[in-house]
Amino acid sequence: MSTEFLLNFTPQEVRVAIVEQGVVQELHVERPASRGIVGNIYLGRVVRVLPGMQSAFIDIGLERTAFLHVADIWSERQSNDSATRPIERILTEGQSTMVQVLKDPIGTKGARLSTQISLAGRLLVFLPQDRHIGISQRIGDESEREQLRERLARLVPEEHSGGFIVRTMAENATDEELTADIAYLHKLWGEILHASKNVEAPCLLHEDLSLAQRILRDLVNGDTTRVRIDSRESFDRLRDFAAEYTPKVLPLLELYASDRPLFELYNVEMEIQKALARRVDLKSGGYLIIDQTEALTTVDVNTGGFVGIRNFDDTIFKTNLEAAQGIARQLRLRNLGGIVIIDFIDMDSSEHREMVLEEFRKALSHDRTKMSLNGFSSLGLVEMTRKRTRESLAHLLCEPCPTCSGRGEIKTARTVAYEILREVLREARQFNAREFRVLANPEVINLFLDEENQSLAMLSDFIGKKISLHAEASYTQEQFDIVLL
Repeated sequence: MSTEFLLNFTPQEVRVAIVEQGVVQELHVERPASRGIVGNIYLGRVVRVLPGMQSAFIDIGLERTAFLHVADIWSERQSNDSATRPIERILTEGQSTMVQVLKDPIGTKGARLSTQISLAGRLLVFLPQDRHIGISQRIGDESEREQLRERLARLVPEEHSGGFIVRTMAENATDEELTADIAYLHKLWGEILHASKNVEAPCLLHEDLSLAQRILRDLVNGDTTRVRIDSRESFDRLRDFAAEYTPKVLPLLELYASDRPLFELYNVEMEIQKALARRVDLKSGGYLIIDQTEALTTVDVNTGGFVGIRNFDDTIFKTNLEAAQGIARQLRLRNLGGIVIIDFIDMDSSEHREMVLEEFRKALSHDRTKMSLNGFSSLGLVEMTRKRTRESLAHLLCEPCPTCSGRGEIKTARTVAYEILREVLREARQFNAREFRVLANPEVINLFLDEENQSLAMLSDFIGKKISLHAEASYTQEQFDIVLL
């Protein structure tokens, strides 16, 4: 599958679009003010140990403390004992410990940490605390896996401790390239160890590469046709980086110097707008409704204007097949993680259900993110999980609506008017004011002046006080104040 990478640089942010077969499949955004920290290594300080949760909160210098579970403490995972020691016997408050970030802070949750350190190079991942040599699961041939394992064991100097994971890009690497990667990773680890002994916690010891550099190191592969970069300065920097660390990528780099914006040329800006919408239209006339909540994401499939050409069952089947591909793309495009519940249109045929599920699995296979997919439940829903390591596109680019606080709906003007009447009555019983002045949105005030003027007059007579109205254009429909005069 031919793949292009589009890198758009501005002083405020870096955006990367991954285009497969001419269609935008993934979007990555990095802003200097809120750069992701996955892969960063810190000297952290234990702030609080929670025996009941078998976890600890670690201060790594961020706004929120990070989270470390006992299962992510490497010394305990390597222990020969059958049972892991309780966390209160491993960590104490005030203790300093080296940790690496597994997941960025998401929403109200702090970063997820591990004490197992891994350093990624171009061809290898270095595991300083482990002597194991592993091979990427994407290298499926067993004889090739064994050959790579033997080669690496031969190339690693005996005096060097630690283990390695061989990345997919190392399949055709020479011994010289592997040796250079080994030396680079050992040198980097030595610098991190030295730094950890000369600083006080909390402190950043090692920062992972920038988004653009990680794209060249991790994602550009044999299927990549080109990497287009729209900034001369960034192009020069990435060319220098590629020449030193990823020389095979160097011929793929291309400077885009046209006046027309790169993302506009590929319709990426339009795709970003679509990826922020709740409704996703399918080519057949059907559509998806995607709702993202804190607990899970739901996807509802609808036939919409698609009426088919044969019978209703075939119409449903074709819509579900198209939806399976559309949902897989939207999960990548929006970077939706956690629990995902999909409500395909009900199908009577078990054969059709299996074919839709198989089409969905096939579409998901292009996604590098770890997932688990279950079949249709007894309620006819498909349940799946997708690993969440960073904020979704919507959470990164948007914020909750200040009017509805993220609910997606607001109280009607009539509902607010009745709340105001109740509040005036409550305050009249508490305070002996000469007059009650209502400040509210113009829609609410207009309702009092028209349809609800009788209700306002009845309340004024009942409490024996004057009630005056004042429209505030800056107020939202749900906002109001009652001033005692």
